[in-house]
Amino acid sequence: MRTTIREIAAMKRRGKRIAMITAYDYTSARIVEAAGMDIILVGDSLGQVVLGYDSTVPVTMEDMLHHIKAVVRGSDKTHIVGDLPFMSYQASESEAVRNAGRLLKEGGAQSVKLEGGKHVAKSMRRIVRAGIPVMGHIGLTPQAVNQLGGYRIQGKTTKAAVELIEDAKAVEDAGAYSVVLEGVPSQLARIVTQRLTIPTIGIGAGVHCDGQVQVFHDMMGLYSDFTPKHARKYANLSADMRGAVADYIQDVRAQSFPSEDESFTLAPNVLAELTGDANIAARSER
Repeated sequence: MRTTIREIAAMKRRGKRIAMITAYDYTSARIVEAAGMDIILVGDSLGQVVLGYDSTVPVTMEDMLHHIKAVVRGSDKTHIVGDLPFMSYQASESEAVRNAGRLLKEGGAQSVKLEGGKHVAKSMRRIVRAGIPVMGHIGLTPQAVNQLGGYRIQGKTTKAAVELIEDAKAVEDAGAYSVVLEGVPSQLARIVTQRLTIPTIGIGAGVHCDGQVQVFHDMMGLYSDFTPKHARKYANLSADMRGAVADYIQDVRAQSFPSEDESFTLAPNVLAELTGDANIAARSER
């Protein structure tokens, strides 16, 4: 049985911090689950760190389904959240419900995440009523990068902070079981966390949230195009992997790879028949 939304809610009540990380394939899912991760987010951030786009905007439903399926196959116990990509839920409430259902029915996720506060609350409520658990996402919402004018910290003025608090409450009232707070001042994240009964999960929102989420590639030092201020590198795998590949190239050119131990051989009698050299079998017997 995978971790349920009831268990996630109970973690807030007990004061146990929630650990969430992104994963986009079978192998990374196996790694993070084995480490004891609470939640895996198959995020539309895959558009940047896996597919090479300059934002999350081009990511499609088919992209998300492809990667969610792989992560589900690589895990057994972890709660899997699938991101609803840009324009999969904004056009209408019925389309939002239909696409959310696809992430569960076809992808195998246990819940979905969508960005926005008050303006998407009706769609959230419809999705929840359809029996689909929803994680909210407010503050810096990457799908709205063109409207925001870049990846900017949100809620820095009194007016903006009040609006963010209202968004958080709207998400809770719509039935979401948790909400991601991205790119907001830590003091504001603390206020939101104290006022909500559902867990808050921060990314660039300080230490006072009920949990934290990070991008796997940032944390492992795999994505060197851009490193956000909030991302802590726990490894530098990009450099390690680059060095390993360079060593491989050198060994190939020096003909030191593969060695005899890494190669397969024919039986002497077979080789003798192929080459017409009858002495091969005799030599091997000696």
